[in-house]
Amino acid sequence: MKYRTILMVLSLIVINATMAFSGKEQKVEKHLEKATLGGGCFWCLEAIYQRVKGVESVISGYAGGNVENPTYEAVCTGTTGHAEVVQITFNPDIISYEDILNIFWQIHDPTQLNRQGNDIGTQYRSVIFYHNDEQKQTALASKEQLKKEQVYQKPIVTEISSLDKFYAAEKYHQNYFNNNPSQTYCQIVIAPKLKKFKKSFTEYLK
Repeated sequence: MKYRTILMVLSLIVINATMAFSGKEQKVEKHLEKATLGGGCFWCLEAIYQRVKGVESVISGYAGGNVENPTYEAVCTGTTGHAEVVQITFNPDIISYEDILNIFWQIHDPTQLNRQGNDIGTQYRSVIFYHNDEQKQTALASKEQLKKEQVYQKPIVTEISSLDKFYAAEKYHQNYFNNNPSQTYCQIVIAPKLKKFKKSFTEYLK
């Protein structure tokens, strides 16, 4: 009787250990990547990419300049060299970097030099900051394909540069549209862009 009891206890231990081990095996770490893009006011890009499936987070910030720890006020003077950008963390198993760029080309005008609409200055330039050589080649090929297909009548002026440093913008810039939907700029500029995106890119929506 004692022998049978011992066997049952040992069997339960083995079964529980196996289940625990299997559970650990099933918990697979997500492989995430980053993309850093500038196309006018970062509030616009942030609002759109937040709604793209496979995107884990979007941070508004500054890149491409020559001043350490820039402030919004300094960047707005156009003297720091920074562009307003968003840094997107995404799951490449759900959305590819190429698709991230396909969205990028559609949600701003890459033929406008140092401006987007009424937002004028080098801080609003169209730019792709690549994180590695693979992203560089994908960005160059994507831009070249647009030229080949003559998607735009004017020349594409989008800069493609290596990312040196990215600085997150001040807290009040983060999640801006979601926190301030009734703000004038959000209503006049961002809301129409978001509406157009949702209508044209349903396959990318969360």
